[in-house]
Parts: sequence; structure tokens; C-alpha cells
Amino acid sequence: MTHDIHIIGGGLAGSEAAWQLAEAGIKVRLSEMRGSGEATPAHQTDGLAELVCSNSFRSDDAESNAVGLLHQELRTLGSLIMRQADLHRVPAGSALAVDRDLFSDSVTQAIDHHPNITLVRERVDTLPDGPAIIATGPLTGAALASDIGAATGAESLAFFDALAPIVHRDSIDMDIAWFASRWDKGETKDYINCPMTQEEYLAFHTGLVEGEKTPFKDWEKDTPYFEGCMPIEVMAERGLDTLRYGPMKPVGLDNPKTGRWPHAVVQLRQDNAQGTLWNIVGFQTKLKHAEQVRLFRTIPGLQNAEFARLGGLHRNTFIRSPELLDETLRLKSRPNIRFAGQITGCEGYIESASIGLLAGRFAAAELNGTTMTPPPVATALGALLGHITGLAEVETYQPMNVNFGLFPPIAGRTKKADRKRMYTDRARAALADWMANQSRPVAASVG
Repeated sequence: MTHDIHIIGGGLAGSEAAWQLAEAGIKVRLSEMRGSGEATPAHQTDGLAELVCSNSFRSDDAESNAVGLLHQELRTLGSLIMRQADLHRVPAGSALAVDRDLFSDSVTQAIDHHPNITLVRERVDTLPDGPAIIATGPLTGAALASDIGAATGAESLAFFDALAPIVHRDSIDMDIAWFASRWDKGETKDYINCPMTQEEYLAFHTGLVEGEKTPFKDWEKDTPYFEGCMPIEVMAERGLDTLRYGPMKPVGLDNPKTGRWPHAVVQLRQDNAQGTLWNIVGFQTKLKHAEQVRLFRTIPGLQNAEFARLGGLHRNTFIRSPELLDETLRLKSRPNIRFAGQITGCEGYIESASIGLLAGRFAAAELNGTTMTPPPVATALGALLGHITGLAEVETYQPMNVNFGLFPPIAGRTKKADRKRMYTDRARAALADWMANQSRPVAASVG
């Protein structure tokens, strides 16, 4: 099949962009390096939209949470990623978590079976001359990254990202651990909680700080971490109680065996539909594998833990998007090229899919001879896009999750309790008005 546009990268952003273009009648060539004999330091399979870190899309609360609002906007716009996430969700309280294997398999099948998409397993080393979307993510291959650098005339920024361990459910000691959601929120008790006494916590903290770490390669030195995915041992180095105010926070979790909050808590979240795999929440790490096994088995309830996956470390890269991209995600120096996903500097699964959706729709409108204006900054989509394409400071640009801090402030004095609802009400009205004023129908069906 001849194609109208070339998409490079089959992650969440590239898959979403391909789907949006194909649904608009555009012929797409989607190139994915994995499956061609190539691999990355983080991926385990050659499936499209593979989730390499957590299996959570975070909060699904569209009333008081910016990421939940983003979920809702994507559903309204016919997102393939949200459709498959909803089909393969697993219990996670008010969060949207998925069976990562079923999710990836279903996205791969939808893309592979679409008559307007040709999926090609190949490595692409240079930017295409025709219309294209670059959605290669933070692990872009060296040759293509070099070509991107030549085209942008700017050095890429970089940061480290780390993977959390996954534990087999039947190896968790439920005589010590218990099921609960913080403050008993959610219809079910969706997290497994492992309590720690003060003495156990202090010993664990020492083990994190003193444990043997993965050595840095020369090219990895002086690369900053992203604050939203900080390795647990780096958090531990920031202070004795940092973890107790972060991923090991005990507040709102009554231990049924004592009736009191523990000194610290390690939480695990279901990772697959069968409930056989659970990931340790917030435990991204760069400890060596043997050290991980030794130390994590000192956690009460995990003394006999069997690990389906241990933590890991990889370097991520992204471009200076506010300087390099226009408001429709086109590269200013080469407007036939658009960028989408984490390589633009958005952070998070759903944020990547969102920018993929917008890149696909901008490109589809252009190829169909129509126009699509950017969504208003009062919407979650528009706020995230605005951060990427011009509202952020170039010199201090860092990866960002969607949050209400990216939205225009609410005018006048408001109660804190009412402000989030006002943001979401305003966003829904803005999205509806934007959709009604596009030159072509914005909502796409997902078959």
C-alpha cells in the first residue's frame, strides 16, 4: 500500500496518531523498530503501545483530577488507547490500571487490521522527506536521534527513568500484608499493603542508601532524573523521612492487626487481569538485581517474594519543543515533520497518547485540505499542548504530566475545594465549543 504519511514509532503516541489518521481516510505507514531484530534497553516485547513502567494510567476521576479529565477528553475524541485501556482495566481503586499484555496485544491487533495502516517492522535512521510524525519516544535510536539533532540545531535534553519491580501474587505473605485502599476509598480494597515498624523502616532506608547501584556509562553521567519517576534510593538519599511522605506514606491505612497506621507502608498494585502479578508502587530503582532481591525481601510480607521483573534503569531523551515546534507540533525548520509523545517532553502514558492524537488530527486535517485549530488551553488537551509548544520556559523545560497548574487560572477568589470542579466544568464547555467550530467532524468512531 502506498502511503500519505509516515509515522515512526509504535508506542502509545505513534499508535494513537496512526489510528486517528487512518480513521480520517489517510493511508499510513507505521514503522516500528522492535520486531525487526532491534531492541531497546527497556522494552520486553515487540507489541505496540507496550507499557514499560507502571501499568497505571493514573486517576480516572474526571471531576477533580487533571489526568482524569484528560481521560474523558480522549474518550470523547475516539481515542484508540483509551478504548483498549477501558476494555482491559484491572482493579485499582479510582485509578485506571490495565493488564499490560492484553492492552498491548489489542492495540497491536487494531493497528495491524486497519485497512488504511501498513505496519512495517523496520529501523528508520533518517527523517523522511514527505509528511511524517516522529513518535519514537524517549529511547530514540542513535542514528535517528543524530539526524533529529542535525535538523533542529539544538542539543537534546536528557533524564533518567527507572522501572519498578513486579511480584508474583502467590509469593506475598497475606498473614502479614492486607488489602486496603487509602482512607478506604474505592469500591474494593485494591492495594496490597506491607507494614513496617520504625526499626524495619530505618534498616530498609539504610539498605537503599548503601546498596550497590548500577554503574553509570560515560554518556549517562550528569544526566538529571525526572522528578515524576525518581528512583527510590535517590529519594531515600534526600532525607530519612522522604519516603514516608512519598511512596511509603502510611497515612489513611489502618493495619487490621493493630488498628493503627504503621510507621511506613509498601503498597503493591495489581498488574494483570488474572491478579497474578503485582507491581511495587513507586519503587522505580537502579539497584543491582541481586541487591534488589535481597533488600526487597526484607519488607514484611515480601520475605518470600518471587519477582516476575526486577527494576531497571534507562536514559530518556526529548527535544526543546517550546523552541522547535509550532502550535500544531510541526518542526519549524522542516514543517513536513511533526513530533508526538514523550520525545516532545510530555510525561506519562496518557499524555503521550494525547499528543499522538493531536499530531494525527493536525496532520489529517492538513492532508485533507482542511484546518484544525489547537484545542483551547482551558481544556486538558490544550493545556498540555500549550506547555509543549510555547508556554513553558525553553531554558528550564522539563518533562511534565498534565496538571491544573498548566491551565489558565480561574478568575476571582474561589474556595480551594471548588477550584478543581471549576477547572473541569470550564474545560468541558471549552472542548464542546471547540469541537462544534472545527472545519470537519472532530469525534472519530472506534471500531
